[in-house]
Amino acid sequence: MNEPQHTLFLAAPRGFCAGVDRAIDIVDLALQVYGKPIYVRHEIVHNRHVVQDLRDKGAIFVEDLADVPAGAVVIFSAHGVSPAVRREAQERGLRTLDATCPLVTKVHLEALKYARDGYTIVLIGHRDHVEVQGTMGEAPDAIVLVETLEDAERLEVADPARIAYITQTTLSLDDVRAIVAVLKRRFPEIHEPAKDDICYATTNRQNAVKELARRCGVILVVGAPASSNANRLVEVAQQLGVNAYLIESARDIRPEWITGDVGITAGASTPEPVVQDCVARVLEIGNYRVEEFRLTEERVMFPLPGELLVAARREGVPVGPGNERAAARAEQEQFRIRHH
Repeated sequence: MNEPQHTLFLAAPRGFCAGVDRAIDIVDLALQVYGKPIYVRHEIVHNRHVVQDLRDKGAIFVEDLADVPAGAVVIFSAHGVSPAVRREAQERGLRTLDATCPLVTKVHLEALKYARDGYTIVLIGHRDHVEVQGTMGEAPDAIVLVETLEDAERLEVADPARIAYITQTTLSLDDVRAIVAVLKRRFPEIHEPAKDDICYATTNRQNAVKELARRCGVILVVGAPASSNANRLVEVAQQLGVNAYLIESARDIRPEWITGDVGITAGASTPEPVVQDCVARVLEIGNYRVEEFRLTEERVMFPLPGELLVAARREGVPVGPGNERAAARAEQEQFRIRHH
């Protein structure tokens, strides 16, 4: 066999982030603890492979809580929900579990704080994204959505001295930087988050794509059309002059795309087996050697909800070594509440 003429670069970090891992684990554990069906409002994460796997296990995905029977268990997706959705669930007597990514919850809490303090809140994000809808629901009268540079240039506020910005967690770093620059020029007293709202996984995957773009002329981004962070990876690559394509599976790869050195990465809700299938498909099409590069290590982990961990221990369902301490703490807290 001829020596490989070209390289298939495999970016890392790629694929699942801690928030996605947590959300999937919540649905999996809830199915074991409470039995099927378990209802999930919206796709738990934006990936059809993940959703279908959980559907096969007994999860039912709905867009409207009216489709959830009274008394059933319903899980809120990783993207977060508005207070109105939480109230509706409570009024209908649903048993809720919250799989909202903690980094999305951070943005919700920022919105609440600024709203209480009387600020106009500029939310940088995409209007149709479910995460933005949930965040805006925290303070609809105080939040103004900015999607583009033009929106930032046109923005008018009642009091330029009391304005703050927050962002959707899965945006392009470069796009947000440009919009923030306009906001700071127009509103010099604008408050900004103490820590960047764009999540670590989005940042790391975009930086890895920039490195891929230095190495190859074609990049395949494995992710779903509805995935904000996957779409941003495609845009980042294209802005650097690379031919970048969003694919959901190996079947989407067209042989005519595969020329010269090629890079593969994946959005934060893409399972690794799907990525490996795409690698195998490229190797079928051309004579490539595979080279993985890793920009940084990700060691972030978010604990599962305390009430779910307590229920799992009560039912004798293993919760995994990483969650044992969290389960014990949750049991202690429940004991303290009951006895005080």
